[in-house]
Amino acid sequence: MNILMIYPEFPDTFWSFKHALKFIDKKASNPPLGLLTIAAMLPADWSKRLVDTNVQTLKDTDIAWADWVLFSAMVVQRDSTHELIARCKAAGKTILAGGPLFTSEYEDFPLVDHFILNEGEITLPMFLADWKKCQTQRVYQTSEFADMSSTPTPMWELLNLKKYATMSLQFSRGCPFDCEFCNVTALLGHRPRTKSAQQLITELDHLYALGWRDSIFLVDDNFIGNKKLIKEELLPALIEWQKGKNGLPFNTEASINLADDPQLMDLMVKAGFNTVFVGIETPNEDSLIECNKKQNRNRDLVESVKKIQRAGMIVQGGFIVGFDSDSEQIFEQQANFIRKAGITTAMIGLLQAPAGTRLYKRLIGEGRLLGEMTGDNADGSTNIIPHLDIQFLKAGYIKLIKQLYQPKEYYTRCLTLLKTIKAPEIHRSLDLSYILAFFRSIYLLGIKGVERVDYWKLFFWTLRYKPRLFPQAITMAIYGYHFRTLADRI
Repeated sequence: MNILMIYPEFPDTFWSFKHALKFIDKKASNPPLGLLTIAAMLPADWSKRLVDTNVQTLKDTDIAWADWVLFSAMVVQRDSTHELIARCKAAGKTILAGGPLFTSEYEDFPLVDHFILNEGEITLPMFLADWKKCQTQRVYQTSEFADMSSTPTPMWELLNLKKYATMSLQFSRGCPFDCEFCNVTALLGHRPRTKSAQQLITELDHLYALGWRDSIFLVDDNFIGNKKLIKEELLPALIEWQKGKNGLPFNTEASINLADDPQLMDLMVKAGFNTVFVGIETPNEDSLIECNKKQNRNRDLVESVKKIQRAGMIVQGGFIVGFDSDSEQIFEQQANFIRKAGITTAMIGLLQAPAGTRLYKRLIGEGRLLGEMTGDNADGSTNIIPHLDIQFLKAGYIKLIKQLYQPKEYYTRCLTLLKTIKAPEIHRSLDLSYILAFFRSIYLLGIKGVERVDYWKLFFWTLRYKPRLFPQAITMAIYGYHFRTLADRI
């Protein structure tokens, strides 16, 4: 069998980093980890080809070569997915699809022949067994959760690694919390399931052998869901693995209670973690109660962020406006919090209700749902009827985004962060692309850019007071260019 795997295009979003990637001559931030993992589950003697349309063009010859075409996508890739499926179906191909978009919306894709939904470790073998018997069904679903010890090492060799800024690995699935708006637990459950530490080390060895020497994103929805296992097995193994290597920095996602465990933070930093995304959502305590964000309640959120920064990790934050409990002062509250906490990468979106969440079901019951969400956390859209006037909410959102990413405001937060954070223990090796990015930043930001005064202030302050953080300072300046470009578009 010839198997063509297609990853649809991402629009220009907050996390696409498209405007920043140009500085380092990369095409995409992250590879399609799901398809790479599925590829490893298919028979070894089948021919496999991956086309990530974020880094390369899908050719008619690729489609003609294939016996089956496999799609995986997230909700934000919906439009591109429809277009590519139609193109492949017009060529007479058998189409298989799985991943978050199809798990929640498979009824909206009539051109797909077979849906491999939920976790592929369970549903893909079901499909393959039926295919051998010529008894295939259209939809394969399961309410069970996979044993991740059965998950194979992704087939990184299908990628052109040079096209990507970061590689992705997964250690765990599931989250112990139950936030009303989040579909992670609906898809993957509350009990964190993990690979073994040796499994992850094997995956790292594979990547390293292929020549990867840059950052790695552990895509776990909550990396610290099983603290005991992380502290006793995984992090010591990662610390040992880093010895004798150039140093590969890690970043991941974790809940704010990371700040309550100094030992855990210390181990993460020693293992190479220098960035962590935290779902902070809102400084409004009533809104935290509303969305059942228990882990964020009854704490000084600014101080919690500072603790993680002082340990040596940059905190990227997720924020939401438009909760039922939000007042008209929410925009000012969010801006003040982000400023005090020194969060440079602040993803802010209007509240949206993903399919399958408790919020989605509640709003259907209240007659306040406006169809499906876009999946873009920062495009100023919402699929709910909010309590605040919608025009007021959208106008306030646009003003907040523009305020946060105008140069003076953004670079002030960069300095706040640099004054707080401890220098990382692991530094990635700087190849030619990063050296070129440095000089491009000087030209595009320091000479031509509207932020040139703030850029040079950050440049020389960091060289004088925190020289070990200079690469991070330049990276933040480049990120700021991306965020400001998006803010201007919004």
